[in-house]
Amino acid sequence: MALDKTQIAKRISQELKDGMYVNLGIGIPTLVANFVPTDIEIELQSENGMLGIGPFPTEENVDADLINAGKQTVTLRTGGSYFDSALSFGMIRAGKVDLTVLGAMEVADNGDIANWKVPGKMVKGMGGAMDLVASAKNIIVAMQHTDKAGNSKLLDKCSLPITGLKCVKKVVTDLGVFEITSDGFLCTEYAPGVTIEEIRSKTAGRLTIAPDVKEVNV
Repeated sequence: MALDKTQIAKRISQELKDGMYVNLGIGIPTLVANFVPTDIEIELQSENGMLGIGPFPTEENVDADLINAGKQTVTLRTGGSYFDSALSFGMIRAGKVDLTVLGAMEVADNGDIANWKVPGKMVKGMGGAMDLVASAKNIIVAMQHTDKAGNSKLLDKCSLPITGLKCVKKVVTDLGVFEITSDGFLCTEYAPGVTIEEIRSKTAGRLTIAPDVKEVNV
């Protein structure tokens, strides 16, 4: 059984380390805020000007004026702060963000990522993705392994407009966990009930299987 979006976010939360400054992209990545381990302290940053974001609000404590870059209502932890987007992007461009978790439409086996534009479809802008992939110290992608038509999103070369070159370090999909290496995608974990044969058949880019590959624990 493949991982659902919540389980993908839970697995990525295992990558969080004490003291990190982390930016969560739109979509699956925002769910990571709900699964920060209780034994560590991290600071979640949003490019629209927030530092210290907490988990998503419950229905009774929603504040419509408190939103992240994806226009979702969020909470702010004690000690959190607000500031303008210029200062926020200054943090990003200065390399102050330790980890960025992004969604993607395509990832190439050399770490290229395409996640901001589909030709022919209207977009409001690229958001903060291009600054984040150029500046963050570590990029993890959270996404479905295939598109709605069943085509692989883990490719040998991106076909959509590139957001960043050779920047992705790890991809977590509904089928498993994949590190980016000089030999392409390295499968280190597989989702419960998913076979290695299925992963091979649904991965268009170069793929190797780690000798110690194991089942995802979420």
